[in-house]
Amino acid sequence: MGIMAAFMVPHPPLIIPEIGRGAEQGIQNTIDAYREVAERIGRIQPDTIVVISSHQIMYADYFHISPGDGARGDFGQFRAGEVKMEVSYDTEFVEELCRHAEAQGLAAGTMGVRGEGDRRLDHGTMVPLYFVNQFWSGYRLVRIGLSGLPLAMHYELGQCIQETAEILGRNVVVIGSGDLSHKLREDGPYGFQKEGQEYDRRVMKVMGSGMFGELLEFSEDFCEKAAECGHRSFVMMAGALDRTGVRTEMLSYEGPFGVGYGICAYEVLGADLDRDFLEQHERKEEQRVRMLRDQEDEYVKLARLTIETYVRTGRILSAPEGLPEELYGQRAGAFVSIKEDGRLRGCIGTIQAVQGSLAEEIIHNAVSACSLDPRFAPVAEKELDRLTISVDVLGDGEKIDSPDQLDVKRYGVIVSNGGRRGLLLPDLDGVDSAEQQIAIAKQKAGIGADEDVELERFEVVRHH
Repeated sequence: MGIMAAFMVPHPPLIIPEIGRGAEQGIQNTIDAYREVAERIGRIQPDTIVVISSHQIMYADYFHISPGDGARGDFGQFRAGEVKMEVSYDTEFVEELCRHAEAQGLAAGTMGVRGEGDRRLDHGTMVPLYFVNQFWSGYRLVRIGLSGLPLAMHYELGQCIQETAEILGRNVVVIGSGDLSHKLREDGPYGFQKEGQEYDRRVMKVMGSGMFGELLEFSEDFCEKAAECGHRSFVMMAGALDRTGVRTEMLSYEGPFGVGYGICAYEVLGADLDRDFLEQHERKEEQRVRMLRDQEDEYVKLARLTIETYVRTGRILSAPEGLPEELYGQRAGAFVSIKEDGRLRGCIGTIQAVQGSLAEEIIHNAVSACSLDPRFAPVAEKELDRLTISVDVLGDGEKIDSPDQLDVKRYGVIVSNGGRRGLLLPDLDGVDSAEQQIAIAKQKAGIGADEDVELERFEVVRHH
């Protein structure tokens, strides 16, 4: 009893004959592999199928698990409304999974969008079930969405899936549903990016070997440039196989339409305590952060002490004694940036000095970065040992007439339109041109893409 097998699958709607109308023959290897997956699930006859779908309801800071007794759906949005399905949910499994996630401190449950929006199956769920239902329909479904939370938390929710299956004594199959890169070809629907082919090579090597630890090493910026779809699905599926020996088989990979489709199968063999990939990753990350901490200067040490004090006690630090004199005597705008596993975790700053000293500026913005950045949940105590921190001290702004006077590596930019002002720091991952820099700064300020702006540039001193 427990997890019996897991499968990595794509979900191109055109693979359904009523949608593809012959075009699906261009990915015949994927169709054949999908049928093999469905036949294997039919032989297992699982009590419960857990589908992790990248097209299920998604929140930045919450994992949505579909509530209720069941759902239905069709492929009407793909002009094949006659292809319909209806599923029953494993409500006991969902309840136990929610309890387990809460005990682990994970923001997961059934409290997301309800009503008609959640009762309709998404195509990331329906495409796999279209094939499965041809060989086995005696299952109940658990349907889980992804989030903007760190990859490690997706793996942790996968661990909760595994523990829930064992507690309930269910025979369970887990399906990680997601396409690979959408940027494989210039003539594809999403164009070409060199990271697309690199992503597909890397992820298929990882998934084809079953050595899931490297999934946690993919940077956010790299995944975004590759325009991948299913990475978080695969990470959560890997978590459901934590400390488990598996027989791994790569069944197919192809991408003739500019989107990558990969299928891999994992047959559970039994416990294997050496396959504790999250713990291995966290030990490696904590070692890396410790090495960085040893090299941090006084600016970053002050920001880190502030964050750790605030997260652990709720107390805002006073400027301690023994800092470099300029931290007491200088006033300047400053930004505090927090990353976790290479992914932005919070960033708040001031364009000009607001506090009485640079030390107080850093303290104030460090508290805001770890607790008030609206894009992220507040930093939790268990994350502190994995955080990397930087402090940018801003120089004076200088008005410029043209984007040609910007250099994204050297200068940050301030855009202004009336009372609206937006700022973007220099030398950021994924920002490769002045036009990009200005566009993002406009977006942050709520300024329309076509609106005129006044430009200022500034230099920063970055402290690591």
